[in-house]
Amino acid sequence: MLLRVRVTLPDRPGALGQVARTLGVAGADIVQVVVLERLGGRAVDDFTVVWPGASRVERLLAGLAAIPGVQVDGVWQAIGAPVNGGHDAELLAQVAANPADGLATLVDAMPGLLAADWAAAAMVPADWAARSGGESQVVYASWRAPSPLRLPEVTPLRARPLVEPGGARYAVAPFGRAGLVLLVARTDEDDLPAAAFHVTEVDRVAQLVRAAAVILGDRLDQVAEPAAADLV
Repeated sequence: MLLRVRVTLPDRPGALGQVARTLGVAGADIVQVVVLERLGGRAVDDFTVVWPGASRVERLLAGLAAIPGVQVDGVWQAIGAPVNGGHDAELLAQVAANPADGLATLVDAMPGLLAADWAAAAMVPADWAARSGGESQVVYASWRAPSPLRLPEVTPLRARPLVEPGGARYAVAPFGRAGLVLLVARTDEDDLPAAAFHVTEVDRVAQLVRAAAVILGDRLDQVAEPAAADLV
């Protein structure tokens, strides 16, 4: 199976190679490495690895924990290897080519782009500040989204990561019209602690959402109307 392993490590020569060697000794076959951050002498890297299903992940975690200065931020099952920015442009082209299904196209693509479990578009009522809890209404949810889907508190409307007490991790970004907001979620599974969304991932979601909002324009208002009626 494919695993995503996020580690914080010293930003010095040899540190990345030491982590890679440890993953290999533990039995992981590295598919891709993505550097999320390099700041203040530390780096945050995502490793996508092929992991033997019969092997216990504790072996991998123990090996990484033995490296001085290395911290494991999360390990979770991935649908596929991370994709680069070129796929973002391709996704927006698909949204533009078929705007009638543009919102569904965007939502369905987000889990694969960000190694997440599911995504959903929701509508926050215009008077959310006057309502207890800022209740939201699901407009569209991707495959693998829970049913019924319980949404976290997503107000005020700004792009940010969220972590629920129960362990679910979210990236949230507003469309800037019709009260619509996009949520992308990761959840723990089989004792694998998923990583929270990094600021670079949240920025990526926000950029895609803003671009899609420009492409879809008034269609977003039409999509949100049925949800708005349910919130009245």
